Amino acid sequence: MDITLRRAVPRSRVALSPGAQHRLFVTGLLAGDAVALAVAFALAYFVRFQTGLDIFQEVTPSGWQYAQRSALLIPVWLAVFILFHLYDEQYLLGGTREYSQLLYACSVNTVIVVGLAYFDESFVIARGWLVSAWLLAFVLVAVWRFAARRLVYRLRQRGYFLSPVLIVGTNEEGLALAEQFANWPASGLHVIGFIGVEAGVTGDLPGGWRRLGGVADLPRLVAEHGIRELVVATTALPREALLEVFRAYGTSDLVRMRMSSGLFEIMTTGVQVKEVGHVPLLSVNKVRLTGFDIFLKTLLDYALALPGLMVISPLLLVLALAVRLDSPGPVIYRRRVLGVGGRTFDAYKFRTMHVNGDEILARHPEARAALAQNHKCEHDPRVTRVGRWLRRTSLDELPQLVNVLLRQMSLVGPRMISPEEQEKYGKWDLNLLTIPPGITGLWQISGRSDVSYEERVRLDMSYIRNYTIWLDLHILLRTIPAVLKCRGAY
Repeated sequence: MDITLRRAVPRSRVALSPGAQHRLFVTGLLAGDAVALAVAFALAYFVRFQTGLDIFQEVTPSGWQYAQRSALLIPVWLAVFILFHLYDEQYLLGGTREYSQLLYACSVNTVIVVGLAYFDESFVIARGWLVSAWLLAFVLVAVWRFAARRLVYRLRQRGYFLSPVLIVGTNEEGLALAEQFANWPASGLHVIGFIGVEAGVTGDLPGGWRRLGGVADLPRLVAEHGIRELVVATTALPREALLEVFRAYGTSDLVRMRMSSGLFEIMTTGVQVKEVGHVPLLSVNKVRLTGFDIFLKTLLDYALALPGLMVISPLLLVLALAVRLDSPGPVIYRRRVLGVGGRTFDAYKFRTMHVNGDEILARHPEARAALAQNHKCEHDPRVTRVGRWLRRTSLDELPQLVNVLLRQMSLVGPRMISPEEQEKYGKWDLNLLTIPPGITGLWQISGRSDVSYEERVRLDMSYIRNYTIWLDLHILLRTIPAVLKCRGAY
């Protein structure tokens, strides 16, 4: 399937080098952490000694003493943050791991304070203050880092805080990697060009990319373009060329070398590395969402679907009555579709077609041909009068909230497909089945049935690869105006 590549984000717009920009960011992050800790310690003092909560024993504290100890503890806490790699470029701006490391660091700092109080009798700290400080420090520093991260993501879209990258490998995998970086500027990777195997060979590549040379040209190109990252498409290089690149840059302090798994085109779930018999082996995750991601997505689904069903239950009864009176047949239509891992389930919808749809379709060959090609037909003769209105307003999909509560679907996700449609996704079908289908998604807010099938596939793959809880919220907010416009709804 041909998926059009888009141009990478613009070059950095400031005179500072990427390394200098990173040092500036770390300096600001360090200063912000110090301020957040100072505020956390002050709030902990207020919570412990000023709120008058019954859980705390009444004492007369020394505010000046706690201020002194807070000033002493802040450098200690920041030093532990450094030991937990909370300022390392490798771990910053990359996901939830930063927050888990932060929680560990705050916990270790709390243990250090307990140790100081144990070995130094003059270092007296109220337990209520310490517990409050631990919790508030984690929350405030995490909030500050979250805000800093969102700011950097926005700046990256404008050409700042970008790292120049060369992709080694000009095959389909290499081009797919470039597409992903170009369409997701928050990654901070700016693709300068491509490197092939043969030295001195240059030229244009599909999607407007440029081949700048071969493996032997790497030292020159790295120096000319200030390259900080090499991304190697492992399927594009023979073993000898791959080893040559690794010998030159695998342990370099100036250029970071990353190697793709070789499965980028067909797998989106991520991999785990485990040593077996002292041999590092890769295993592919069976699903796209794990850990905290699946927790947040489930929380969002239940927080909206459960109260939503309660609120709209009168509307559901009215719609069910309208469907029943409009044409004979069941109120609910069960569509057999594919879920995570290829497991089939019945997706619930209000019935929008006549029960003798096959007979009606047999009398309309043009509609039958459109359905065979796109699985959609704008003027489907099988659709009832109420059904046409339900489809235009997307109200026919409201019963799928039950599927969401059963964890068969999600509020946001890729478009659900039937087993017969799976082959249309080709090599991408393995990706599609690693995440629950959604009631809405990128295809919904991009035009629904007006979007070509190839574009639907591209949108689904983009959502799966780039999933965040913020993307789900963005799609949910854009779904309401998309439904009201009724574009592509038939």
